[in-house]
Parts: sequence; C-alpha cells; structure tokens
Amino acid sequence: MTAVALQASDWRPAGAWRVAKPQVRNVVRSKWLAYYFGFFALVTEGLIRFTGGDARTLLSLANLVLFVVPLVTVVYGTIYLYNSREFIELLLAQPLKRRTLFGGLYVGLAVPLIAALVAGIMLPFIVHGLPPEQRMPLTSMLVGAAALIAVFTGIAFCIALRFEDRLTGLGAGMAIWLLMAFVYDGLLLMAVALLSDHSIERSLLAASLANPIDLVRIALLLQFDVSALMGYTGAVFRHFFSYAGGEAVIAIALSAWVAVPLGWGFVAFNRKDF
Repeated sequence: MTAVALQASDWRPAGAWRVAKPQVRNVVRSKWLAYYFGFFALVTEGLIRFTGGDARTLLSLANLVLFVVPLVTVVYGTIYLYNSREFIELLLAQPLKRRTLFGGLYVGLAVPLIAALVAGIMLPFIVHGLPPEQRMPLTSMLVGAAALIAVFTGIAFCIALRFEDRLTGLGAGMAIWLLMAFVYDGLLLMAVALLSDHSIERSLLAASLANPIDLVRIALLLQFDVSALMGYTGAVFRHFFSYAGGEAVIAIALSAWVAVPLGWGFVAFNRKDF
C-alpha cells in the first residue's frame, strides 16, 4: 500500500476519495474479490442455463444474495481492517483529518465489493440478454445487495475497532450474521407460535425493521410480487402499507441501518489510540 499526501484542510469528499483510491487498487488485486466476482458470475450463468433467465432465475439469485453478501462483507471487511492496521497507522501519521481517513477507508472497502457483485451478476445477463419485464426486479436486487454491503461494511468497521483480537472480532462478525440470517427467523416463528392468540402484527412490523437482511428480502419479494414466499413479516408489511408506502419505509429503515453502524464506527475510530 502507498501513503497518501493530503493537506490537513482537505476533508471534503474529494479528499476521502484520494484516500480511497490506493485502497481500492489494493482490494481489486485481492484474490478474495476475484473469487467473489467469479462465484456470482458462475452461479448466475448456471441459473440462466437451468431456468432460461426468467423470474425463477432472479428469485433464486435473490435468495443466494441475501445470505452470501452479508457473510462475505462482514468477514472480508473485518479481516481486511485487521490486516490494514499498519496502513491505517501510516495514514494517521499524515496531515489528515480522521473523518477524511475514515470516509476514504469505508469507500475504498465498500466500492470494490459492490462493483464485483454487480459485474459478476450482470456479465451473464449481458451475454444471454434479459427480458424487459425482468429489468426492474434485477435493478432492485442489485440495489438491495449494495445496501447490504454498505450496512455490513459499517458493522465490520465497528467490530474491528471494538475488538483488538482478530479471532474474537471474526467470531463477533459471524455471530451477528448468524443472528440476522437464521436465528432472527426462528425467534419470529417462536413469537408467532407462542402469541398466536394476541394481535402482534405491529410488534412484528417493528421487529422486521431491526434486521436489514429481512428488510431487503421483503423489498425484493414485494418487487417480485411472490405472495407465497413473503413469510409472516412480508405479509404484515403488505397488510399495513401500500406498495409505495412499504418501499419508502424500507428505504428509510435501510438508510438508518447504513448510518448508525457508520456513525458508531466513526466515533470509535475517532477515539481509538492506534
């Protein structure tokens, strides 16, 4: 990695991007990113060949994205930040504001992950073509996946800055992913079964806002209009909100999910004595 020479007053987005550029180059050269791109390119190619590129292709791909993208982002982000400790210390020795450095590190990690995902999924569709009616669901899926990368990159920052030991940090990242991807659904089903005699729709609606993976899942199923696969929280969303209303609530909740870990990570970064 190379150091970046910036002036102390250069805190604007352009300054953060100058910090991000060498990190983007470093992440792009990583084998992890090549495997990440190749995995989604091969899976998308296989799904198109088996299903013909119709709605079933996007639905299968969306289910895969919901589990793989958060896992890869939080694991790769956490490991990368631990391995970049010397690079961060080198940048802190430069006349840089910490918010510029933090913004550059965040952008430099999230942007390559989003680009590899979009390229891996889009490449087979560009080769085989995509029916016009599937373009909007595909765009929604890519936007939802990008939102998950933004959320879990912020969570990776929080973890790497909170735990000094990398094994503990990696375990915390895996625990958060398991909680949001699997345990959350089990707890919801248990609550529905135990409280079936009570009106708990509003409580479930609030609970769905507490899980970014579930928010993206509901948004995609609303887009695909697959009522049978929406699950309990998806059905509650559809019952309480119109289509546009539900989309707006999900967008606001996901924005909060991006902002809160990012803000928490910045406070921890600002206070940390490297």
